[in-house]
Amino acid sequence: MALEPLDSCDLLCMDLPHAERVRATLPALGDIEPVADAARAFGDPTRLTIALALNAGGQMCGCDIAWIVGQSQKLVSHHLRKLKAADAVTSNREGKLVMYSLTDRGTRLLATLTEVLPTASATAEVTGVDHG
Repeated sequence: MALEPLDSCDLLCMDLPHAERVRATLPALGDIEPVADAARAFGDPTRLTIALALNAGGQMCGCDIAWIVGQSQKLVSHHLRKLKAADAVTSNREGKLVMYSLTDRGTRLLATLTEVLPTASATAEVTGVDHG
């Protein structure tokens, strides 16, 4: 005997009033897409580690981030560009250094993701050296 699939109904019997109320609560697709882009940006382990480092250390230069996450500066720069494109990270030039930090959107998304991490140390505040 074949088992019936559990992921679809056998007949269409919508509760239309309920479905309309739920649909009315959803944000517009144009508002969802940038958040989905930022969430996808955190889907890579290296980018998530970079974001965690920025969350713990605040604004940092790319070379410090590369050392912290144990990756080449070229690879970290690539991942930082992806995070910037998703509006999860911002940068500014300070002399010869490019300093990176999480945006508000990046901080909020990371806070949601870190709730499922096995350790609380990922959100610890670290005081650092001022490069300025």
